[in-house]
Amino acid sequence: YALKDLLMDNWWNIVGRTVASEFADVSDIEQLTRVVLRLGLAALLGGLLGWQREIHGKAAGIRTHMLVSMGAALIVMVAQQAGGNAADLSRVLQGLIAGVGFLGAGTILKTDRNGEDVDQVKGLTTAAGIWLTAAIGAGAGIGEEVTAVLSTVLAFGVLSLVPLLAPAVRAAANENAEKQKARDEQQPGNAP
Repeated sequence: YALKDLLMDNWWNIVGRTVASEFADVSDIEQLTRVVLRLGLAALLGGLLGWQREIHGKAAGIRTHMLVSMGAALIVMVAQQAGGNAADLSRVLQGLIAGVGFLGAGTILKTDRNGEDVDQVKGLTTAAGIWLTAAIGAGAGIGEEVTAVLSTVLAFGVLSLVPLLAPAVRAAANENAEKQKARDEQQPGNAP
């Protein structure tokens, strides 16, 4: 009976030490704060871009952008914590960029415009936004928080303000096309 208690006590001690060593990647409060800050910032910044997309009825919204940003942050943080050097981190970033490119490619659709000769491509901005969100998350994860915040502010501006300019740009393009067509028709040998 005493031997059984001794063996059980030993077994539990071994399990306890093993579990403690598995959670040893965060060794102090400073490291824990860094992990929480970087992942939290990545989630917040990704969520901000996702919110902008979601209120405009786009397929990839808050959750998608938050997960992409946090996933990117986690990938680069793990590489850093594992002791990776600059070359290792560069390869991690290359893999991240390529992988997220495939995720974004899944949002792009080419459709036929009701029998017209012109095809319509949808989802390019969503794909680019997902890709940029991953880059922002990677920036936050690697410890470049200011760069990540500034990139988010600029991206939010692009997504929110540039569409307001689109009607004016389209009108100017149509006007230029009409002027070019009129010039082409006035030249000899170009009459319809």
